[in-house]
Amino acid sequence: MASKPPSVEIEVDDRVVRISNPERVYFPETGATKLDLVEYYLAVGPGIVNALWERPCMLHRFPKGLAGPKVHQKRLPAGAPAWVETVQLHFPRWNRTADELCVTELGSVIWAVQMSTVEFHPWNSRRGHTERPDEWRIDLDPGPQCGYDDVRRVAGIVHEVLDELGVTGYPKTSGSKGLHVYVRITPEHGFADVRRAAHAFAREVERRAHGLVDLTWWRKDRDPAAVFVDYNQNTRDHTIAAAYSVRGLPDARVSTPVRWEEIDDADPRDFTIATVPARFAEVGDLHEGIDADPWRIDPLLEWAERDELPTGDDEEDQP
Repeated sequence: MASKPPSVEIEVDDRVVRISNPERVYFPETGATKLDLVEYYLAVGPGIVNALWERPCMLHRFPKGLAGPKVHQKRLPAGAPAWVETVQLHFPRWNRTADELCVTELGSVIWAVQMSTVEFHPWNSRRGHTERPDEWRIDLDPGPQCGYDDVRRVAGIVHEVLDELGVTGYPKTSGSKGLHVYVRITPEHGFADVRRAAHAFAREVERRAHGLVDLTWWRKDRDPAAVFVDYNQNTRDHTIAAAYSVRGLPDARVSTPVRWEEIDDADPRDFTIATVPARFAEVGDLHEGIDADPWRIDPLLEWAERDELPTGDDEEDQP
């Protein structure tokens, strides 16, 4: 009879999480293992918990590492200990519900990694008000022929417009080729209004970007050398990788908070599970204060009225 695969027990605060197959290679390019992934999330624990706190969370799982299939999982994987918390969501399109992970402690993150989770994709609302977002997400998504320098330039315009609005934005690398900026907002509007506000902001950025931004709805018709300010990420059940989430890329890149003044020099490839722990130990969680001053989106809704957005442009899903 074959011997049982080795395992290790990890103490996380007052929890103990058993990690099976700790030496399984998850990132073939670097040789990083499942245990390396666990140790990364432990190192940035306060940051990842802050990013996920009480948010419904979709898990991107790689049961065999990146060399195997990727699983997008809404429902909590079977076998969760009783202390792992969830929130139940309803999906009208399919008339189904799902109990999604709802992180309130680091142990839940480590348990999810034990269940082969690499990426954490939270909602922009919290379980106390799941239908009213408290996070406006600005996603700078470069086209296939767009260089990162142009993403940086658009980020500068985003910062300029936010400053004019009196809004504090919290930037981070996407962990791939783009940038995200998060703004904490008061949870008093539904997803449709938040998306509408985000669209109005994106239109203002497009006006000032002199061709660097293309908001054309259909991807196939967009300028491939432009940045798409993806306001659709504020639609219900659309999620993007959290701050401090590892991405399922060969170099184990991390979606990492950065200061505005770092954007001109920072390269997304610099932030990996090998480098971010030391950075976190030095600078802490740059998004730690994001909850301090929520902003009301009324000015953006006024912009939306001003722009008279066409009713046919408010579909639920981007093609």
